[in-house]
Amino acid sequence: MAVSQQLSEFLRARRAQVRPVDVGLPELPGRRRVTGLRREELSQLAGVSVSYYTRLEQGQSVNASDGVLDALATALRLDEHERTHLRELASQRRRPLGRPPVECVDAPTRDLLRSVGHTPALVLGRRTDVLAWNPLAHALLAGHLAPTAPDRPEERPNLSRMLFLDPHTKELYVDWERKARAVVGSLRQIAGRHPDDALLASLVGELSMAAPEFAELWSDHRVRPCEADAYRLRHPLVGELTVTQQILVPARSPEQSLVLVTTKEDSSSQDAIALLREYAF
Repeated sequence: MAVSQQLSEFLRARRAQVRPVDVGLPELPGRRRVTGLRREELSQLAGVSVSYYTRLEQGQSVNASDGVLDALATALRLDEHERTHLRELASQRRRPLGRPPVECVDAPTRDLLRSVGHTPALVLGRRTDVLAWNPLAHALLAGHLAPTAPDRPEERPNLSRMLFLDPHTKELYVDWERKARAVVGSLRQIAGRHPDDALLASLVGELSMAAPEFAELWSDHRVRPCEADAYRLRHPLVGELTVTQQILVPARSPEQSLVLVTTKEDSSSQDAIALLREYAF
């Protein structure tokens, strides 16, 4: 998707989600023909001309000043992550989609992954491809897949694809809807940063066609980085447990993520991970 189209869809989606009463505008009599704010109302709130905002929303301009973007973000009630996403979309230039090089895990990151062997851990690429995992992460999140799958680029599991298209993964997450929203919000952020990534565009297209739940969440244009959150799992071997998935960024590979899965100390979930460790090793 072209950068200008992403910016256009983002602005339209967010404008539709803001009611006039939310931003102090009076409710006028009669039925409104649009959901959320009209272009004229948003332009008034942001202090820009209607014609200029219309060109911006229609994708005819991607060079708005920081002041204009900040004013629009305030009027649309965007949070910090959404403001950053808006700036990234507005600052990008049109570029042809390109096929990026194959991602790989460097030796220091593999050493780090090995050093946390008693904690489920995996390395994700920027498109949520599993680049590597330790035995415990494999047993916890994808025991039905071959443990060596991440070693073959053409067969690497993709956590986003698994979450929406793999029945085993959908069953694993008791909080599946919340996890799905988090993953889509993160992909939205990544797409804004890398609009020229052909593989990412292909992944989004595939999931939009194959998973109605993904298409609905994607059209919402919510932006939410995956940082740390707790989820309830229903594991086929050790039963229910609650884990916290935390993300670290390897110093030499800033576009990769090291995901650590932890549990509360002295909890039944910690016992479940200990039991699973017996299966994994």
